[in-house]
Amino acid sequence: MAKMGKYCKAYPIKWLRAYSHWSENAQNARTEAQLIDGKKVQVVRVLGDEEYLYLQENLIVTDGIFIDQNIIFDDITDEWKEFCRNDLAFDENGFQKIKERETVSSASADLDEAV
Repeated sequence: MAKMGKYCKAYPIKWLRAYSHWSENAQNARTEAQLIDGKKVQVVRVLGDEEYLYLQENLIVTDGIFIDQNIIFDDITDEWKEFCRNDLAFDENGFQKIKERETVSSASADLDEAV
């Protein structure tokens, strides 16, 4: 069964391809139905520059929201981590920060109602 992580963010593939050591496992892309010679078949989709991929909390890139399926890039180096943080403005702790902001907003709203 597919596993969903806590946090991922979609990026245009052309942004990811800007990484100097980018190499993609295109054969791992999701499949899509196509009509070939009158028959419906599943084919691996082509990853063009207009497509989006998902940068997961563990810095693996997937073609879909699941953290353990359709892995396109998984060469996690210090240089990749730096690229994700600096060039993509990705924060692997993003989910935790969102939850913290929600908690603060909720507490602030509760305080406003009490006054």
